[in-house]
Amino acid sequence: MKIRSLRSLEKNLKSSLSLDDIGEDLIQNVLSRLPAQSFASAACVSRSWNSICNRILFSSPKLSSAISFNPLLEDAVSEVVEKVLSKPTRPHFVLASIGPSFSLRQAHQLINGNFGFHIPVVVNVSEGIIGRDSLTDEFREVQWEVTEEEDLAGVLQNENVNRGIILTVGFLPGLKASIIPLLFEKKDPRRFLIDEFVISIKEYTSSVSGHASPGGILLFTDRATDIKPVLQKLDYAFSLDTVIVGDGGSKFLYRSDDGSYTTRVPAVALLFVNERNKPPGIGETKFHVMISTGLSPLGSTYKAVSVKCNKTSTWLTAIRDTLHEDLDGQSILDEIYDELGDRIQFPVFYLGVTKRRRCSVGLEKVRRITFHEFHEVLSGNEEYLFVKSDGIKSGDLFRFYLSDSKAALSSCNEVSDKLRHLKLDSCNYTDDRVGGSVTNGKKREVFGGIVFSCCGRGDSFFGQHRIDSSPFLENFPGVTFGGTYCNGEIGRGNLSLYGQGNEEGGDARCSWHAFSAVYLIMSYTPPLPQGKIVSTEPGCSSSNQWFVDRELRT
Repeated sequence: MKIRSLRSLEKNLKSSLSLDDIGEDLIQNVLSRLPAQSFASAACVSRSWNSICNRILFSSPKLSSAISFNPLLEDAVSEVVEKVLSKPTRPHFVLASIGPSFSLRQAHQLINGNFGFHIPVVVNVSEGIIGRDSLTDEFREVQWEVTEEEDLAGVLQNENVNRGIILTVGFLPGLKASIIPLLFEKKDPRRFLIDEFVISIKEYTSSVSGHASPGGILLFTDRATDIKPVLQKLDYAFSLDTVIVGDGGSKFLYRSDDGSYTTRVPAVALLFVNERNKPPGIGETKFHVMISTGLSPLGSTYKAVSVKCNKTSTWLTAIRDTLHEDLDGQSILDEIYDELGDRIQFPVFYLGVTKRRRCSVGLEKVRRITFHEFHEVLSGNEEYLFVKSDGIKSGDLFRFYLSDSKAALSSCNEVSDKLRHLKLDSCNYTDDRVGGSVTNGKKREVFGGIVFSCCGRGDSFFGQHRIDSSPFLENFPGVTFGGTYCNGEIGRGNLSLYGQGNEEGGDARCSWHAFSAVYLIMSYTPPLPQGKIVSTEPGCSSSNQWFVDRELRT
């Protein structure tokens, strides 16, 4: 329904019937069934309608997600936009992931055109998409069919099977969303302004909430960016209550909440910050992170001895914990293959390196903290073991890890158990703010989830379908859930995820993973009973105006 015709109908209703004649409950029932654009127009009619619309919106957060495999980008965008805006919402943020055969720039422009300039938007090229079809409502997990040669050449031979999009829109009352970009140093584009990035996040968060740490960070990084040093600083700088998840390697474009964007940056952080002065009557949104690991440890612990690094790789020799003889790369690999035997036919190896480093941000006092980082093993010869990326130093302890579908399936079941407990905890939820009793029968509820899954966790890895979505769908059927396949998953956690003890830095922080699935779960706790929604002034608020402006332009 167009906004002009909706306004005409609303004016006729208003002139012939009063609220007393119709009743607020009936009006609320009608307005709650409107699609988002018509709902935004209805909120502009009068103070009373605006108040009812706010009551509908602020009663709980909204997360909406949809996928489309329409081969025409314009039609695919239209399908997912129509679906995610089919119910009342005022988007606080927009995320979209597309197939490699679609134009990233065109997709970014089309999606921006459907949402107002003040709404932060991130659009990236994923390795695949996970979600519910906008037309059939069927839940699907689809990875793109891109060979390594095509990926390196940037040419897709079979373009028709690599077209698809997932769109996710969120409205989180009581939180403010904003995008902070990680920038290059002007004089040396190979260096990142990491301290400035962290300080910008702190300053923005403090201005909105009065605290230095945001509630959550969704991080999107370029594939050419080694995000590990950035994750070190983020983990060092922010409270452990700050959730950090994201896609550790893809092409992306973004638009910040002030409407600006830079054409090329190595990473962006989508922040979720609790508002200091949120209106009464708004509950609490909380983020939960659960990680299904896909790597398992193998063999002994080694110590790096001779280390050489460049920008893309590290060459090293090592000694074993029980043997102090310096081992070359081939000798190390021979030991690992002997340990492995015939258990896995085509293993992918990583070094799990425990790093004790000095860390600070800006002029802060330097402190030592412990990280655990994974480096993919490239090869080895009679001189060195070659691993991907730099950052390893002489004296660092490391252990081999290998891709393991059995470990992934087991940890996926553990995630399902944790989700089941979260569901039970929500049903038995007690509010400590009112002496530990549930008020008015209102309980915490899970209203949505987003998953970032490794592109290696496909059918060939598990040997069966829909593994990574199953834990959520089994526990929360009907609740919004979707995500993407990634080339490097970000999820803030620690080494205990991999069953490692204190001898290898048991509390070491670990935020970049491989062959994993990182689940971001969103829950909502209702407000105290005395809270009331504060109505905005009559007429269109800025939150509604983006719908109206878009419709009038057409």
